[in-house]
Amino acid sequence: MRERTLKLLGLMRRANTLALGEDHTATAVQSGKTRLLLLAADASDNARKRAESFARGRRFPLVTLPFLKEEISAHVGVGGCAMAAVTDMGFADALMRLLAEQWPEDYGSTATETAARLAKMKRRKETTAGKSKQSGKRRTNV
Repeated sequence: MRERTLKLLGLMRRANTLALGEDHTATAVQSGKTRLLLLAADASDNARKRAESFARGRRFPLVTLPFLKEEISAHVGVGGCAMAAVTDMGFADALMRLLAEQWPEDYGSTATETAARLAKMKRRKETTAGKSKQSGKRRTNV
């Protein structure tokens, strides 16, 4: 199960929905694309403080993973990766479900929160699917 979770991180990397490293994570946070902020278990205090400042006042959870930087780096292909931002809600939900299956006491509440956000996003998408932005009338200056 642990290996499945790490492989999912690699899949997210290949799907280009994972911003790796502090600089790329900061860019994803500032652009508003971040759905979940991940931190390695052995991240430095500086990286932890920076991640907390990224998450402060924002609508995405900060999750400390039970994996070391070396384990994460081996699966995503980037050396010394202590911080990452997931930019896709479906992948964020899948990752949190896997973590909650293995460690329910640590990740259960975040997994339910992420699942609720994904369901809300899907409902919103369904209600706006049939609507167009224009009503078909042109505005004239007469």
